[in-house]
Amino acid sequence: MTEVKKPALPKIKWDDTNMRSTYANVCNVASTREEMTLLFGTNQAWHTGQKEMTINLSDRIVLNPYAAKRMLLLLQNVVNTYEKRFGELKVDGGHAPETLNS
Repeated sequence: MTEVKKPALPKIKWDDTNMRSTYANVCNVASTREEMTLLFGTNQAWHTGQKEMTINLSDRIVLNPYAAKRMLLLLQNVVNTYEKRFGELKVDGGHAPETLNS
């Protein structure tokens, strides 16, 4: 029986010379059949119970569904590792706030 050899995976070099870092404490996702769009921003409200809040959007990342699924798997792995080290993260599974168009 002949063994089929898989081609070697290419070595990846991460080039961060043009990278920028942005903090976000809010993320939203929109999608179509062809792409998924991640919107990142910050909620700068200092107190709870507000009837309206403004989220300052800073970044939009557009992914095809395959890249989005790979990202989902990577994030799940990172969150699982985090929770094993530091304990379970409890998040509110409630509804997102109503969006206001301005």
